[in-house]
Amino acid sequence: MINALSITVPVVVAILLSFTNKLYLGEWTKNLSHAIGFINSLTTIVLLFGLFFILRNKVHLHRTMMTIAFALGALFLICYITYHISNPANKFSGEGAVRYVYFFLLITHVALSLVVLPLVLRAMFFALTGQFARHKNIVKYAYPIWLYVSASGVIVYLMLYQLFASK
Repeated sequence: MINALSITVPVVVAILLSFTNKLYLGEWTKNLSHAIGFINSLTTIVLLFGLFFILRNKVHLHRTMMTIAFALGALFLICYITYHISNPANKFSGEGAVRYVYFFLLITHVALSLVVLPLVLRAMFFALTGQFARHKNIVKYAYPIWLYVSASGVIVYLMLYQLFASK
């Protein structure tokens, strides 16, 4: 099931995003980019709290934070798809070296988001089924990637919509 989801979700997202004719779902969808940036910001904070709590052996609070982060990831995906099926892609307007920084962050963010999905799904599965040794083993990889994807999403948002917003 995890493997099927890890393949199906990115394929479905890619298909939906490839539509050249955007659906009109209302003007409210134009604001979803800001909601996405906010969700990524919250996810980053919650992930950091999750680490903070597990390092202090506060397993219940860690579990709560990671469950919230997982739910935020699902909400992000819904908002992301809704935004991109109803709005044209925003073009980055920064010039010079900042373009390379932006595209490096964007490309690594997207590529690692594909990598982290099966890792996070497995980490959640192992935790929920009490396979804590396996959970601990996979989060060595899943957590830093998830944190990078979340934090880089915030930076990409700030660069695209705040710092170098198209006029």
